[in-house]
Amino acid sequence: MKLHRRQFLNFAVRTTALFGVVGRASALDYPARPVHLIVPYPSGISPDIIARLVGQALSERLSQPVVVENRPGAAGNIGTEFVVRATPDGYTLLLLAPTNAINQSLYKHLNFDFTRDIVPIASINSSPFVMVVSSSVDAKTIPEFISYAKAKAGKVNMASGGIGTPPHVCGELFIMMTGIDMVHVPYRGNYTPDLLSGEVQVAFPPIASVIGYIRAGKLRGLGVTTSTRSAELPDVPAIGEFVQGYEASGWLGIGAPKGISSDVVDTLNKEINKVLVEPNLKARLVDLGVSPMSMTPAEFRKLIADEIEKWAKVVKFAHITPN
Repeated sequence: MKLHRRQFLNFAVRTTALFGVVGRASALDYPARPVHLIVPYPSGISPDIIARLVGQALSERLSQPVVVENRPGAAGNIGTEFVVRATPDGYTLLLLAPTNAINQSLYKHLNFDFTRDIVPIASINSSPFVMVVSSSVDAKTIPEFISYAKAKAGKVNMASGGIGTPPHVCGELFIMMTGIDMVHVPYRGNYTPDLLSGEVQVAFPPIASVIGYIRAGKLRGLGVTTSTRSAELPDVPAIGEFVQGYEASGWLGIGAPKGISSDVVDTLNKEINKVLVEPNLKARLVDLGVSPMSMTPAEFRKLIADEIEKWAKVVKFAHITPN
């Protein structure tokens, strides 16, 4: 059967309209099956714990299971690439962290472009790191430490959990902005015993991992990395009170592969922001030393863009290369 030109055009218009309705209906029906949240880090550490708490609360709001899957390796790049290659239908999501922003400039030959290939959906929390020194260090304030480090140029050891990790680049940012010279000592395991003994003198860990040692007087907290003081350590000043412009925060959020429907992004953003104000979840997050942080997708995208720009400067300054 042959279609005349006018009949063909009418058919095409009706077909296009039909597919548009189907697309809208599928977005409105989201989610119709379990959603998978990929955590590109090992189980049991802070990002994984927070992802599971948020996932459980989000499951109740979406009336579908949010299944957390750990896909660690290559500083988070394995799990990130898995999500980049996934169908952009909202059923495969990625836990985002500062590591994603750092890796954008740290790794030169990735099989994906994080900025181009991942859509930021919603932030979850922010959290400060804290600059701590061994009790053997003869410095009780940031200015005193800067003088101490300048007097011992190249002899002060700064520990971190690995090259390019957030605590590492927090330290390198401090070095860049103060003009001191410290030796970075990356660890594959727990460096706290060496910090306590004074074998390494300074580190920039998450507050939650060292707050007990600070309160017990076994480590000295000199400054938190956020622009304001932390409620968990109210007597510890912000580093920015002495080093103008210094700021570095840990954060987590959720993203998805590019091509995801804007309707699904809006749905997820709305529901995630709602769970973050639920009293039970909020209390659990605060207990972990983090602060719930709600943002629109546009605000979260801006945060990530700013982080990528900041850490690219630090990576270049410190000549950081991955293992």
